[in-house]
This record gives sequence, structure tokens and C-alpha cells, in this order.
Amino acid sequence: MRTQVAIIGAGPSGLMLGRLLEQAGVDAVIIERKSPDYVLGRIRAGVLEQGAMDLLDAAGVGERMHAEGLIHRGVDLAFDGDMLNINFEKLIGKHVMVYGQTEVTRDLMDARRQTGALTIYDADDVAIHDFDGTAPRVTYRKDGVTHTLDCDVIAGCDGFHGVCRASVPENSVTSFERVYPFGWLGVLVDQPPVAEELIYAHHERGFALCSMRSNTRSRYYVQVPSDEKVENWSDDRFWDELRARLNPATAAVLKTGASIEKSVAPLRSFVAEPLRFGSLFLAGDAAHIVPPTGAKGLNLAMSDVKVLAEAFIERFVEGSMAGTDGYSAKVLQRIWKAERFSWWMTSLLHTFPETGNFGRRIQRAEFDYLAGSLAAQQSLAENYVGLP
Repeated sequence: MRTQVAIIGAGPSGLMLGRLLEQAGVDAVIIERKSPDYVLGRIRAGVLEQGAMDLLDAAGVGERMHAEGLIHRGVDLAFDGDMLNINFEKLIGKHVMVYGQTEVTRDLMDARRQTGALTIYDADDVAIHDFDGTAPRVTYRKDGVTHTLDCDVIAGCDGFHGVCRASVPENSVTSFERVYPFGWLGVLVDQPPVAEELIYAHHERGFALCSMRSNTRSRYYVQVPSDEKVENWSDDRFWDELRARLNPATAAVLKTGASIEKSVAPLRSFVAEPLRFGSLFLAGDAAHIVPPTGAKGLNLAMSDVKVLAEAFIERFVEGSMAGTDGYSAKVLQRIWKAERFSWWMTSLLHTFPETGNFGRRIQRAEFDYLAGSLAAQQSLAENYVGLP
């Protein structure tokens, strides 16, 4: 086969890129090593910035988001039980939307299926070749038969552990990384959320987050050591620990139940530079990872592919290489700002045993400064709802 753009990875970034290119008449084939059910089964983020909402609308897949998503006008922060509401709309006139990444993926998959655009799932031994030359191609095995996809460019949307970034020579890419000594133990439960807004809580026992997927399904997290095992946590133990870290009034109205999913997610900050290698372009988790504290992962991926789609359209429709030449530098500016905000939120809200009492006093001072400064609250709101 031959196509203009070979997209590796059928997560939300790959699917969105494919959708935007399809709308512009640019030919693209998506190759995914997992099955559609596996892709939809991944539990991921659930907060969309305004830019991500606008992009879903522009792609013609925003109808269900507007019908089922939950508009959030702010978040609550807590420090040892003291509560602080950050009202985005009052501070900067904007809001975010709670709509799960699984649902975003489903909407994009449905749209691609309806148009008949080609997505190859269950592709084994995916490999990319000659992206530093004039004839890039992708090989993969399907049902025991090896196939070759010739293309003009390759978009690596295949995640942190994907083949695309791993195929770049080590001396051609620089990695910036911080691995945190803790993770989030998350539980999904069919119970109404404990509050109207998300609650980010710092406690001497560790961080906690009260989030949601809908008005009837909630997602809760507690900070645990990075090597913690899910098997060590019964539902009862999780609920007891969560209550202990929340404001007493919040803990009293928490509705618990049997978990329908439970997992530990490690936390890391990671950026690769550059993001273009000849005909290969990295986007989404293949290019960067942020701690989930700032709700930036999915939104950064959407931002990447918006810029990348514009660059490819400029190349294949208008005949200009300016967009592809400038892609890496352009998206890295926004990536590093999002990395900074996610690092800051993580530093404020988690316990770091190595910093001792001094570290907690600094965190408390930061929280108190935030509570007393309109400018600091506006800065938080501006970053949380998404920078331009």
C-alpha cells in the first residue's frame, strides 16, 4: 500500500490527526498494534481544556461531548482539611469539561468507521524504516502476512513505550525526565461524585483526588509508593485511606461501593527533544509525559496533533514545508509550559518524605499564598484551563 501519512497508534492523538487530515483531503492510514476493544478499555484522563473541546467540534465529533460532558467552572484545593475554591469563570472567564478519554476515543473511532477510512488494528511487529531518507515506510504483520506501507511522512502517536521514538538513534534525541517516587492508586466506582468540582487534597498521609466520569460514576485516587501492588488494597482499605485524607465534611458524605477498576499509575515528567527526525514526527505520549496532577496529558496530545495536522495540510495541500520545519520548536514551547504547571501542582499537593518538615512548611506557605493572592489564583486558573 501507499499513503501520504502513516500514523502509528490509534489512541486519541492518532485518531484525531487522522480525522483532521481526512477532512482536508490528505490520505492517511492508521496502524495500531492492539485491538479496538483494548484501546477502548484503557482508563485515562477525563478533563478537557477549551482548546481540546474546540478541536473536537472542529473535527465534527463534539456532539456527544456537549450532551454528556460535565462543565466544570473550577476546582477545590485542600491542605490538611482547609479548603480553597479556584473559580475559573470568576477569575478568567473560562471553564473545562469533564469527559473521559475513553469517550473521546470512541467518538473518533465511530467517525472514522463511518467514513471508511482505514485503520489497521492487531498489527504485529510494527517497524518504521528510512525515515531519515527519501522513501520512508512502515512494515507490520497481520494474520501471519507481512505488509509494507509506503508513505511520505510518519506520525508517531504510539505512546511512551511505542516503536517510533525507540527507532530514533540515541545520539539524535535528548530525553529530559524526572521519575517520582510515588504513584496514584485509582479506583473507579459507580457512585455519584462526592462534590460538584474536582478536589485536590494534600494531607500528611499523602495526596488524594476526588474526580468523576459522569454524574453517576466517580474516580478516586490516593498517593502510594511507586512499587505498591494493587493486590494489597481491598476496597475497604482504599475507602478508609481516602476518608482519612479528606476534609471531615467531605469524608462524611463520600459514597463508596465495589470498585469496577483499580490500578496504580506511576508518575513521571518526560520530554523528548527534538520531535522531528527527517520524515518522522512525534506527538502525544511518544513525545512527552506529564504527571496527571495538572490534567494536561490528553490536552497536550490534542494540541500537538492540531499543529501537526496544520503542518501536514500545509505541505500536501499548499505545497509549503514551513509548518513541518517549524513543528518541533512550536509545540515544545507549549509542552514545557504544561510540564512546569504539572510539576508545580505535583510539588504542592504530594508528600515528599525526603524534604521532611521543612518541605511541608514550604508547601503550606505556598497554599496560604495561593489562598490570599488573586494573581496567584488567576495564574493557576489560566494554566489549568489551558494556555494558548
